Amino acid sequence: MKEEQKQEYKRKYEQAKQDGVKFWPDIIYKDLLMSFGLFILLVGLATFLGVTPQPKADPSDTSYIPRPEWYFLFLFEFLKFIPGKIEWVGTFLIPVLAVLALFALPFLDKNPLRYWKNRLAGISIMGVIVLGMVGLTIRSVITTPKQEEVPIADTIQEQIILGQEFYSVYCVECHGPDGEGGEIAGVEGLEGVVLKSISSRDEMYTRSDETLEAIVAYGQQDLGMPPNGLAYGGELKKAELEALVTFMRYTWDDRVDIPEDAAAARAIPEIKEGEVPSYEVHISRIAQRYCISCHRPGKENNEYLMGTYQEILTTGDNADNNMIAGNLDSYLIQCITGESIFDPETGEEIIQQMPPTKLMREQYIKIFEAWVLNGMPETAVEAELLTSEGQTE
Repeated sequence: MKEEQKQEYKRKYEQAKQDGVKFWPDIIYKDLLMSFGLFILLVGLATFLGVTPQPKADPSDTSYIPRPEWYFLFLFEFLKFIPGKIEWVGTFLIPVLAVLALFALPFLDKNPLRYWKNRLAGISIMGVIVLGMVGLTIRSVITTPKQEEVPIADTIQEQIILGQEFYSVYCVECHGPDGEGGEIAGVEGLEGVVLKSISSRDEMYTRSDETLEAIVAYGQQDLGMPPNGLAYGGELKKAELEALVTFMRYTWDDRVDIPEDAAAARAIPEIKEGEVPSYEVHISRIAQRYCISCHRPGKENNEYLMGTYQEILTTGDNADNNMIAGNLDSYLIQCITGESIFDPETGEEIIQQMPPTKLMREQYIKIFEAWVLNGMPETAVEAELLTSEGQTE
């Protein structure tokens, strides 16, 4: 480049510095464009990626893995290298020193040159810092265990459905599928105890949601009811207790109007004339309401589990006789119709009627019988094919 050209460029540069750039409207205009671009980016991220829902904070839940937002993951990972006794060094001392160093930087580096190749010391130090932050962030993502997924119920419908599942598992055995109470049978330590109904107006009208949640969480241990809340040695977390109480309130309190979609979602569908029931649509819901409380792992149930289609067909000490397609003498059908099964050699009762305190509704027994007579289809599609072929008895 000729000397004349250099001088011309320098002259234009000095002139531009003299003129400057006006804050209004030039800088404001550029800031508005950048702000609008960031706004569109955030809207796009919220629309297409969304935010992963998480349960409410629960101090009693030790399985929760706390982790900050992505832009603080490097600090989160950095603290793993600092022993707990000197944690204050990583959480306070080092961050304070780093901030003070930034304040001191203009006084320490007085280099007037702005081109990056002329500032190798500053670029090198900053490069090491940025690479360290990126590396720690990546390491945090790789090494931090994944959070166990838990069901999140955001709507009334989801809360009622989730609460019904918990009620079926933890409450039906003693309180009955409809909260009707009665004499307890088959529960060690409570055999023969008579419980009042928890679905009556006397209970629902006089107990707030907070009271119901406290009873479920802490139990009524003087009366034999164990705690179910995680904070007291049970298994249910805060959000799960709330879902269970929501199910109770919307199911048994006649002052509350249940949304139509929620009522339909938790209801056991009726079978139309000529329709073949399926496990997917009918049997799974009946089993969930009436059977799963006893027929799950850890319960005394002759090893007969009813959590899945395969478990109903293949588990149990009497697996060959529990469910037989087309045969209403199957053990399960005999039990739900009120008969007990006796050992032919000793005459000892080996299987009692199910549920032991009160039989399920007649309409549900009929659904079970129709399911068995039609080959026990698993899916709604299989049942629909059988219905179209007119195989219903």
